[in-house]
Amino acid sequence: MTRKLQVNARRPANWRKSTYSADQTACVEVADGISGAAIRDTKHRELGALFFSGGEWESFLNLAKRDLGW
Repeated sequence: MTRKLQVNARRPANWRKSTYSADQTACVEVADGISGAAIRDTKHRELGALFFSGGEWESFLNLAKRDLGW
């Protein structure tokens, strides 16, 4: 099943890098959407992105915060 990130039609997806990445180019970018979030590789943006529902993204963030101490 292919899922697309639903974004606000008035605002294009705003991709951002983690503040932990500093000036590194080997990292991922995240874009928030109405229906979830997407991530992509900064070095290979042309390959597309992985899309996650709001629940999936929230679960990932909760696990990352718990396991990585964020």
